[in-house]
Amino acid sequence: MSTAPSPRPISIVPSVLPADFSRLGEECRALEDAGVDRIQWDVMDGCFVPNLTFGPDVIASCRSHVSVPFEAQLMVADPDLLLEGYVDAGCDVVIAHAESTIHLHRTLTKITDLGARAGVALNPATPVSAVEHVLDLVDMVLVMTVNPGFGGQAYIPTMEPKVAEVRALLDQRGLDVDVEVDGGVGPDTVAGAAAAGANLIVAGSALYRDPEGLAHAVADIRSRAEAARDGATT
Repeated sequence: MSTAPSPRPISIVPSVLPADFSRLGEECRALEDAGVDRIQWDVMDGCFVPNLTFGPDVIASCRSHVSVPFEAQLMVADPDLLLEGYVDAGCDVVIAHAESTIHLHRTLTKITDLGARAGVALNPATPVSAVEHVLDLVDMVLVMTVNPGFGGQAYIPTMEPKVAEVRALLDQRGLDVDVEVDGGVGPDTVAGAAAAGANLIVAGSALYRDPEGLAHAVADIRSRAEAARDGATT
């Protein structure tokens, strides 16, 4: 008789988009001290999304300041040209958007060949079927809960069924793959995402605007996610 898979550990993955860019090394240390599990770098190229953010040299300059893993979400028009630079900069996980390349299988394989773990991201309008045939290549599926490009956007709750669809598909196939959500996630929205099956929680603005500080924000979001996850699996 088969048993349901054990709930996956909740990890808090802050985006540094709301941080003070003039002191990113210190900001990364503050996040690590607050108890985060890894740090996400939102890499934007001004083409795939309208904003422009972090090059690999910026990330590399912060790598020695902390020991937590880095992940790079490549919101760029041609990720293959940039993969090596972000892996060399110290990103343990590199996430490619399914919409950004016509050869997604090759892109994800290249990330792994470079020595990083591969993730794949889905924009809100992109169906789960877009990644159905590459799930064996990834360590994580990221379901965007906003349209990418800017921090501080409102969470899209209608993405929760998509999170659940991804989680169910991975479990059906017995794949050891995390599900991440990114966009508008905070104390008031994290429960829905976690109950749907997300275990990697990206939060940005919600962490930085907590009046009690980063450590309180991280612990609060983690506890809310764990409670929702545990409630959904009982």
